[in-house]
Amino acid sequence: MSQISSSSRNGAVLGPILMLLASLALAGSNLPQSLLPTPPQYGGYGMASTGMAFWQYLIATVIALPLIMRIGLRNLRTRHPLAHEVRAFVSALGVHVFVYGFAAGVPIWQMVTLLSTGPLFIIIGSTLFLRERATLTRIIASLVAFAGAIIVSGVGTDAFSPMTLVPIGAAALWATTDVLTISLLVLITPNHLLILLVATAWSWLLPSLVPAGLATGFPFALPAGAGLWILLALGVLTAVAQYLLAAAYKLADATYLQPFGDLKVPLSALLGWVLLNQVPSPWFWLGAALILGASIFIFYVETQGKGASPAAVAA
Repeated sequence: MSQISSSSRNGAVLGPILMLLASLALAGSNLPQSLLPTPPQYGGYGMASTGMAFWQYLIATVIALPLIMRIGLRNLRTRHPLAHEVRAFVSALGVHVFVYGFAAGVPIWQMVTLLSTGPLFIIIGSTLFLRERATLTRIIASLVAFAGAIIVSGVGTDAFSPMTLVPIGAAALWATTDVLTISLLVLITPNHLLILLVATAWSWLLPSLVPAGLATGFPFALPAGAGLWILLALGVLTAVAQYLLAAAYKLADATYLQPFGDLKVPLSALLGWVLLNQVPSPWFWLGAALILGASIFIFYVETQGKGASPAAVAA
């Protein structure tokens, strides 16, 4: 996939705009991901996290089918099918690790902030494998955003729980996939099905070793009532977010766009606070300010042509 230099006007301006819209869609998707696996006695729907992830991406794939057909199935072929499948599986596994954190009761603002450790993984991966140049500007912006995420997570305070480390695993997995393209949606849903079946078999064979909320009851069970509409909204937001992400990554490279993606941290926390009454810790505001400041800083520097470098041209 060819990427346009982030120093160009289109890439430097339109890329961040698309990333911001994707961040808003992702922030919105965190609400149903937090609500659906919550037990009914706490106002949720008790949906297994594995089942939620399967239906979420199945719905997203169905929504993306018109675009996939417009692109043409022949154009979705690859000369490296095994590598493509591995990428899809790793991405699916990252989703299941992430949504399990919600099922384990981690609040949205902690989940998303710890997921923001991804920039460091992305910088390493894009430098080693995509031949992108990690400029000092981009490294500083990503480190500042990372520091903000750590502050918000509550590491070193009473608010910290070992379960809040779950999103770091998801961040590492997702960093290896760079961006979930439209074509990858075709492969990722069968991988969600595979993970769902394995988790369900695990729950049947070794029920005492299955973490609570991972795989419970009938694996394809759908939530009742309003929960079904919430699940549908989750699938729609997922499809919209992945389309916007794919479009953004075509205009600018990963290390430039990543700090703008971190804006989903304050957006997610705000939505979780207002709609789910998940009040962030006092440290959230300092961390969110660092994340926002890093995004504004790199946007200003690179749109002025001071820190931009040619984007990689990846096969």
